[in-house]
Amino acid sequence: MLKQNNNQKMPPEAVLKDLRILDFSWVLAGPYATLILADFGAEVIKIQPLLPEKDDAFSRGYYNTWNRNKLGITLNLEKAEGQRIVRKLIDLSDAVVENFSPRVMDNWGMDYPALQKIRSDIIYLRMSTAGHSGPRQDFSGFGPTVQATAGLTSLTGYPGQTPLGVGFAIADHVAGLYAAISLLGALEYRQKTGQGQYIDLALTETMTTLLADNILEYTRKSNIDLISRPAPEGIYRCRSEDRWVAITINSDAEWESLKKALGNPNWADRPEFSSRTARIQNSEALNSQIQSWSQLQDAFEVMTILQRYGIAAGVVQNAADIAADPHLKARGFFFEQAQSSPIRLSACPIDYRKPAPLKGEDNDYVYRELLGLSSAEIEKLKSENVI
Repeated sequence: MLKQNNNQKMPPEAVLKDLRILDFSWVLAGPYATLILADFGAEVIKIQPLLPEKDDAFSRGYYNTWNRNKLGITLNLEKAEGQRIVRKLIDLSDAVVENFSPRVMDNWGMDYPALQKIRSDIIYLRMSTAGHSGPRQDFSGFGPTVQATAGLTSLTGYPGQTPLGVGFAIADHVAGLYAAISLLGALEYRQKTGQGQYIDLALTETMTTLLADNILEYTRKSNIDLISRPAPEGIYRCRSEDRWVAITINSDAEWESLKKALGNPNWADRPEFSSRTARIQNSEALNSQIQSWSQLQDAFEVMTILQRYGIAAGVVQNAADIAADPHLKARGFFFEQAQSSPIRLSACPIDYRKPAPLKGEDNDYVYRELLGLSSAEIEKLKSENVI
């Protein structure tokens, strides 16, 4: 980063202000990817369906969360004229993003070779459950389906019981982050070479990359679990309803610190807890002893006591805890007018320009200013149910 001249304070500038993205995405994974880029100044034009959609408090809130800072236009892609218009928009865009099932865009004649004919250096980001090749390419699904297919769901729950699941669509969030990073990488490549990219992002694969240690543990078929696994490690109930604290002990030195934090109870000196291997083999009894102490304490008191002894411990925070979190408040994470982002760039901060667009809110700008259509042409498109 260039050192700023103290005598001249440069005005902040959106880092992606020269980037235009045509956004066909829906639900969460795709909209999250384009949201990140829109937050930093990219002009994201969201293609909205012409027909009325289900409109309730949940779907409105969901849509509003993932589509701030974007423009919205209505366009009927079932019409030949709608497809002609979208090709004009592709020619004016740097990137196209979609996360339909693999057949949808192809049925509209918009595979990568077709987009290259419109604009040779286009970046085409396609997101789907299992990618656009292989025996599962036509599979479709949402976050929980992806998490199960990728193996994450099997890791949740308690020993001997059925998996509990994650509780929310983490796969969509992970895929959205991967997508934003990969698109930025493709942009950098285009700056250096002048060539576009086709990005085939499979949600199942993005989740599988997060399970590397579990895959390694399985393939090595060794006693790695008894050598390197933390002990004790778990989520322990505290005083008050549904209050918990996470605790991890990674060494014998930390185990000694935990014993001190708990007041050196007699049970902690039993032979079955004298080594890491012994503690792992007797983890159920060990966890029961720790919880017998923690359930009498306030969750934040447990965290404070253990952290004072250098132990990794944290409250399992709920929404109320997060809203009152002093660290997030100090960093200006929460805004009354819009959702926030954890990313902070010193020279070009996020600009909250507008909430999620109403249906067709930016038709006039896109069709009249960008494409140069006349009022008569726009009225004709309306009458033909194209926009």
